[in-house]
Amino acid sequence: MPRMNANVHAMPAPAPEPELAPELEILAPRLERSAEVLTPAALELVVTLHRKFNGRRLELLAARAQRQKQLDAGGVPEFLSITAATRADNWLVTPVPTDLLDRRVEITGPVDRKMIINALNAPVQAFMADFEDSSSPTWENMVSGQINLRDAVNRSISYFDPASGKSYRLGGRTATLIVRPRGWHLPEKHLLIDGEPASASLFDFAIFLANNHEALARAGTGPYFYLPKIESHLEARLWNEVFVAAQDALGMKRGTIKATVLIETILAAFEMDEILFELREHSAGLNCGRWDYIFSFIKKFRNRRDCVLPDRGTLTMDKHFLKSYVELLIQTCHRRGAHAMGGMAAQIPIRDNPQANDAAMAKVRADKTREALAGHDGTWVAHPGLAPIAMEAFDAVMSGPNQLRVMRSDVQVSAADLLRIPDGVITEAGLRQNIRVGVQYIEAWLRGSGCVPLYNLMEDAATAEICRAQLWQWIRHEARMDSGATVTAERFDSLLGAEFEQMQREVGMARVLSGAFPAAVRLFGSMVKNDSFDEFLTLPAYNFLP
Repeated sequence: MPRMNANVHAMPAPAPEPELAPELEILAPRLERSAEVLTPAALELVVTLHRKFNGRRLELLAARAQRQKQLDAGGVPEFLSITAATRADNWLVTPVPTDLLDRRVEITGPVDRKMIINALNAPVQAFMADFEDSSSPTWENMVSGQINLRDAVNRSISYFDPASGKSYRLGGRTATLIVRPRGWHLPEKHLLIDGEPASASLFDFAIFLANNHEALARAGTGPYFYLPKIESHLEARLWNEVFVAAQDALGMKRGTIKATVLIETILAAFEMDEILFELREHSAGLNCGRWDYIFSFIKKFRNRRDCVLPDRGTLTMDKHFLKSYVELLIQTCHRRGAHAMGGMAAQIPIRDNPQANDAAMAKVRADKTREALAGHDGTWVAHPGLAPIAMEAFDAVMSGPNQLRVMRSDVQVSAADLLRIPDGVITEAGLRQNIRVGVQYIEAWLRGSGCVPLYNLMEDAATAEICRAQLWQWIRHEARMDSGATVTAERFDSLLGAEFEQMQREVGMARVLSGAFPAAVRLFGSMVKNDSFDEFLTLPAYNFLP
């Protein structure tokens, strides 16, 4: 039996584990209170959705691989001719419920108990509870997260921090809850259905929906979701079919579920109209998932020497390819009556350095002002301390709950605009930063933490993916640095050794010996130097998790 998560310690005695149907097998030790969310009804919904849709999910993942072969052969993304009529027609998405009309500031974070309470109490409109990029998908984390959200929906959630002696409970007014399940590419290896791993997406979605849809309705809200890593309108169509089937199975009115799609892949940027159309009965808009978008850009064009990107730190939202993506998303959403959500600023408060903190907060303020002036209806923050800054930026621009009236008719974005490679240099400092962040993030992820503050920035799987993908691309194409030297596997190995020594000095040898640093260094090094590119770092890393 693994150590129980402190998030669920102070709870009543666990209910008996349910009898599992023969087609179900859970390959994990029993967790405290797991029977409260892994109920027969919830597991039945998982099985129903898995049997109906997992085959199609696997087909769409195979289509991704086929599309990658086309890109490797020199193909370039284009706006689809087959769906030109959809883009030309005048249609709207179904209006959203009242509690999704104003989303000017949303906070995001993992599904641990303290985070959920603090986020729901934060001075924001919504909280995205994240099973994906900011959570490490251990079985304990995923099941405990479902327990925590069930308690939050029922308003029974509390947490006592033994380190500080503080107790945490929900306040009278709380943010609207939105849940992000894991992406289509991820399996849930701990649950077998008919002998094959369940889809992590369907598992996260079905368990939350089955356990909470009735309580959410009683509270005057609904089951709202963020959908990650989508690459095509066909993948959005699959989600819509899942929503319809789940609502029918649970006796819910169709259209009750609302979902915001993260446009965080370069291919999805060419199908935003189509994605909204597929989900129009269930759509709550689109979001600029900027960090995953940059990673996707690198990944999709990784084998092209003319698509090598400069240092991560130079890839700011004023770059033409990113500015074009933002403006097209806003124009597309508002034409369809859908919300256009901004992205995440990576900065976090710096408590021990006022001067550095002022500089960081100035960057946040500028970023959120840029988003508001561009026409976004809201934005993301990762820390409650940033909420007032983001709120002020949007309040200064917005006269109502959103900016759906801002049509951005001035925007004309072509395929070339979305694909323009930004100018910039590659530096040794950039290499070193990618190594430091990549290794330390993977180390934390292997220990069960998917959201990590590093060097005054909040890093999650998306930002770590940029680090890993850039190093792979630079080595493969022997990219030239501003010093004139080239990036090679040998240079990477040398810098990895030097940076690991620096990490030991920063965190202490005791932490290095007790943590997962050796495994993280080996895993990161192999992914960076492999001839083939791992589609997501979380796939090989998942094999290391309990």
